[in-house]
Amino acid sequence: MTVHFIGAGPGAPDLITVRALKLIQACPVVLYAGSLVPEEVIAQASEGSTVVDTAPLHLDEIIAMMVEAHGKGQDVARVHSGDPSLYGAIAEQMRRLDVEGIPYDVTPGVPAFAAAAAALATELTLPDISQTVILTRTAVRATAMPEGEDLATLAASRATLAIHLSVNNLARVVRELVPFYGEDCPVVVAYRVSWPDQEFVKGTLADIRPKVKAAGFTRTALILVGHVLGEAEFRDSRLYDAAHHHVLRPRALKAG
Repeated sequence: MTVHFIGAGPGAPDLITVRALKLIQACPVVLYAGSLVPEEVIAQASEGSTVVDTAPLHLDEIIAMMVEAHGKGQDVARVHSGDPSLYGAIAEQMRRLDVEGIPYDVTPGVPAFAAAAAALATELTLPDISQTVILTRTAVRATAMPEGEDLATLAASRATLAIHLSVNNLARVVRELVPFYGEDCPVVVAYRVSWPDQEFVKGTLADIRPKVKAAGFTRTALILVGHVLGEAEFRDSRLYDAAHHHVLRPRALKAG
């Protein structure tokens, strides 16, 4: 018996991995985060399986269901949205399973920031502009941010930022980023990426707040910030430069 922590991807049912889908189809117990995992994915569970939306449950109740399944020798598909390694709260579940002696594994999923970049046809790392992507969030009612991970500290790098769980804190985000990125820095707020009602609001740090307010985004929105989102000039990568040689593309021998 194994508990399979599964990333269902950002929302579109066809963005789930083959491995993840096969596990959901095979497991007799499926526990899923109902507010963010699409019904089309859960509908792939086998007939007769136990399927439970864990959104209204607390941690002890969720672990109790896993313990019960373990006692019956039933594999569990524990389905989370996006990729479970990012704000998935799986570490606390795995810690409990360690105590119970219940085996588990993790199947990755497509994260929201990657799905947003794909939908925008945007590369988040461009030569001379940014070679770093920082995934972070701000503290509102959720867990406090550790010391040294405040936006002002992270913004000093001027890296591309993917800010999760923070659309209701947009005023603070703008205030803390402007000194480092400038008011003209491009911003995209991605709402329910890859879902049928997906929507993007584009602007700059100077005008993104009123635009997002007008759009009415209050949850399930990702904030992307960085000059890679604009029309900044950048040089070609050396990866495919004719003058760049490596083990798979060795330097041509000179004739004679």
